[in-house]
Amino acid sequence: MHPSDPIHGHVAASRLQLAPGPWTCLLDGLCARFPQVDRAQWQDRFARGRVLDAQGRALAADAPWRVGSDIQYFREVADEADIPAREAILHLDDHLLVADKPHFLPVTPAGGYVRQTLLARLVARTGNPALVPLHRLDRLTAGLVLFSTRAETRDAYQRLFRERRIDKTYEALAPALPGLAFPLERRSQLVPGEPFFRMAEASGAPNARTRIEVIDANGPEWRYRLHPETGRKHQLRVHMAALGAPIRGDDLYPQLRPPAAGAPEQPLQLLAQALAFKDPLTGHPRRFTSQQTLDQAG
Repeated sequence: MHPSDPIHGHVAASRLQLAPGPWTCLLDGLCARFPQVDRAQWQDRFARGRVLDAQGRALAADAPWRVGSDIQYFREVADEADIPAREAILHLDDHLLVADKPHFLPVTPAGGYVRQTLLARLVARTGNPALVPLHRLDRLTAGLVLFSTRAETRDAYQRLFRERRIDKTYEALAPALPGLAFPLERRSQLVPGEPFFRMAEASGAPNARTRIEVIDANGPEWRYRLHPETGRKHQLRVHMAALGAPIRGDDLYPQLRPPAAGAPEQPLQLLAQALAFKDPLTGHPRRFTSQQTLDQAG
């Protein structure tokens, strides 16, 4: 690796098994496999040791394309925009890290974000490349994200989410619903919608359940406490919109609202406020609470 590489050690490598094709060298094959990355960028990555074999050794651009071989490469985004809001580390021990994520910061590399992600920042801060998020938050959602700090105990904590043995509490700001009795439970079947990145409610057996309470019912906008009993994509956003109270700042539900040209992005008023569970290693109860609050004033 080149010692001056700004993201060396901060982002895990992506892996690729070389598929059959007419290419004689790695450079030609990768240019064909990833046409959105121009040839000059791939040449630069090879020159800086950003394309590796399965053992982590740098490969040359003219190395032969060997079908079935595994290689590693590092995603990079030219002129990646800085996200000024900073995360906080609320807890760190031999097995877990609990981070408090700000709005707009992605959890893992995706799209136009690589270095400006919660994972990359935490690896850089802790020096621990073994960090792995145990669950996800949308880029626009703020609040708690739990990370495993070591592979040996990771599955014990991942089972908490798979087996729904972790209590997740969210807060949201959304229009008042004076015609409904709270607390209430919203149950529905969520399926992929249109476009592909949206979800939609459909007829059929419910696969998504959310318990909804009211914290503050003053004014035209209320503060809600949301308890997702399942973990479907965009579940809280879809359920609140379906009740007639879309979360403030939601540009996907109930309808897709493309951002206005030049308009600043508005924070989604949704906060992952608390996580509570029985520690699978010690049996002791644990609870973590976000230090952030939502913007009641708007």
